[in-house]
Amino acid sequence: MKVLHVITGLEAGGAERQLRDLVANHHVTAEVAALTKPGLISQAIQAEGVTVHHLGMTGNRDLRVLGPLWRLVQRGGYDVVHTHLFRAGLYGRLVARLSGVAAIVASEHSIGERHLEGRPITAPVRALARAGERLGHVTVAVSSAAAQRLVRWGVPEQRIEVIANGIDPRAFRFDPAVRETTRSRLTIPPHITVVGGVGRLEPGKRFDVLIEAVAGLPDTVLLLVGDGPERANLVAHARRLGIANRMVLAGQSSQVPALLSAMDVFAAPSQEETFGLAIVEALACGLPVLYSACPALDELPASASPNARRLPSAAEPFRQAVEELIAAGAPRQLPPQAVDHYGIGHHVNRIEALYLRVHEQRSRSKTIAPAWGEQP
Repeated sequence: MKVLHVITGLEAGGAERQLRDLVANHHVTAEVAALTKPGLISQAIQAEGVTVHHLGMTGNRDLRVLGPLWRLVQRGGYDVVHTHLFRAGLYGRLVARLSGVAAIVASEHSIGERHLEGRPITAPVRALARAGERLGHVTVAVSSAAAQRLVRWGVPEQRIEVIANGIDPRAFRFDPAVRETTRSRLTIPPHITVVGGVGRLEPGKRFDVLIEAVAGLPDTVLLLVGDGPERANLVAHARRLGIANRMVLAGQSSQVPALLSAMDVFAAPSQEETFGLAIVEALACGLPVLYSACPALDELPASASPNARRLPSAAEPFRQAVEELIAAGAPRQLPPQAVDHYGIGHHVNRIEALYLRVHEQRSRSKTIAPAWGEQP
């Protein structure tokens, strides 16, 4: 079986890292097409021996990308086209449907109640998303929360498959030597407590909450891993509170496991998540975790992640919780049960079983979860 993954870009975000881990563990032949922004993850995927096609889209409305995408799909002989993220889902499903690809799958990595991939959900965005969904055969929701949101958008339940994200726990194992090296590179002294966050720097991630929390915690540094449009505002906010010298912006990085090893507490004040991949990665590194939203943990019993604590998305609760952890020595723990539950092997097996089922049923009868308006 030959699969083409189509993704909007390959910068260092959660969906992009998830795709990297999926193709690195695939048992099928896979290639990747990035509409725009090849980025750090592109290099990591190619290092695994997987072909990455960069299609050169210059903006979200650059329809010229449809030409190279069409030519790629026409000559590729793909059995499955699997799209990731909004723009790739729209363009990739359209081209795959017009090309007669047997199985068209899309993953919804970042759909919230009010935001889609960090942008407000407007009527035109919702209409485009629903139109794109009709062109595929099945949509993968990475959590039950995401599936429920799709149903509220009007997507039939029989067209939705819930398959949780997965991580490679070994990649995120805590390493004291890596911790020391990474802190030295970032010029963070060994005795300083590091509160860390990972994610795109955008308003919805609420990293401003962490800046305000750390402002009330002496001898504490805030380490943020990621980049995005909110970067300048976060720097300005830290300056106003007088802690710019205690905030480290690591930017996009292919070394997330090393940066997690450098942290003492992981904090995620976002009020809305589709899955919460970075939280599971932090748990794999043995970190105590403070969070405001995480469907991945909500769907498991509390005993599966005893070192994770849910808090309101506000500075004072996060400040108090970090203070309590510091007093307790911010102890690292062995990865909890939740980490094994979300192992990458489970994810890959379920995705590939879905490919096979959809491909066989579409090829045999053309009646598997038909696109809206399509006759069996």
